[in-house]
Amino acid sequence: MTSAVFDHPWLSGLFNDPEMAALLSPDRQMAQMLAFEAAWSRACGAAGLFDTEMAAEAASAIESAKIDFADIAAGMAQDGVPVPRLVRQLKAVAPAEAVHKGATSQDVVDTALVLSLRAASNLIDTRLAGLDEALTELEARFGDAPLMGRTRMQAATEITVRDRLLAWRLPLSGHRERLAALRPQVEQVQIGGASGDRKALGDKADAVVTAVAQELGLASTDKAWHAMREGIAGYASFLSLVTGTLGKIGGDVALMAQQGVEDIALSGGGGSSAMPHKQNPVAAELLVTLGRYNATQVSAMHHAMLHEQERSGVAWTLEWMVLPQMLMTTARALAVAQDIAGKVTRLGAS
Repeated sequence: MTSAVFDHPWLSGLFNDPEMAALLSPDRQMAQMLAFEAAWSRACGAAGLFDTEMAAEAASAIESAKIDFADIAAGMAQDGVPVPRLVRQLKAVAPAEAVHKGATSQDVVDTALVLSLRAASNLIDTRLAGLDEALTELEARFGDAPLMGRTRMQAATEITVRDRLLAWRLPLSGHRERLAALRPQVEQVQIGGASGDRKALGDKADAVVTAVAQELGLASTDKAWHAMREGIAGYASFLSLVTGTLGKIGGDVALMAQQGVEDIALSGGGGSSAMPHKQNPVAAELLVTLGRYNATQVSAMHHAMLHEQERSGVAWTLEWMVLPQMLMTTARALAVAQDIAGKVTRLGAS
């Protein structure tokens, strides 16, 4: 098998999240890179680094450019980044002197990344709020019902359904607060030029950075963050915390659904090819799997903080392999958790 589980012909039925996939699609990523390049041409024109009319013409051409993805892929194999071939294509349809000059590949790719993270954060926050609401509704319906508390998976003392639900629901508001605090650290324009010092922009650097940031709706920065990845690594850690919380919910639901325990009843369980009488807690199990998957990926993202000097090819490309999968995992887990909450028909001791 070579396809990732998220877009595999049949495994995707379990793992794929169409909304997050759309946010991370090649077309969306390319549109974000083009948005940077157009904003760059306009900002440099306004600052007097490019001829103003030529800059406007270039920006317009960039925004309407039709990109040859096969050529980009061939360039990726040679250059390790998509931008050299992209710039060559753009210079074929726009005034070359007003395209990309003074920027570098990492400026384009990283700014496109944070535009993706901004959209992903909106989706994740909405789903966290939706899950909180769904669990609050379960609490209103079943919260007073008795439930055997279990410690180390053994019967302890009687509690209520509300007690267990609160352990599922209360972390969600903390995750939303954590995300709100992280977003300003992540949603920052990346502009450094060749070696991260913006030297090619001279005394116009601040003006260009501010203008590009404003056009793209991102924060400006005093220095490029090419080799300072704590914001991205922190975001990855946040994703794992979310799926860890959801994995705890999944683990609890699977245990509560066991025959002989039956503290929860769900509609629409998974079937068995050998035992037709079974309703397997497939969705609950998936939450555990997704939580464990993201937990293993955090290590890779922390490895990706180790950028040598002003730019690393090794660490940077590792992020490309790992972070999109973590985003897909988190989105899918949130969708599954909310679906489980909507299928609960009974909670509490039977």
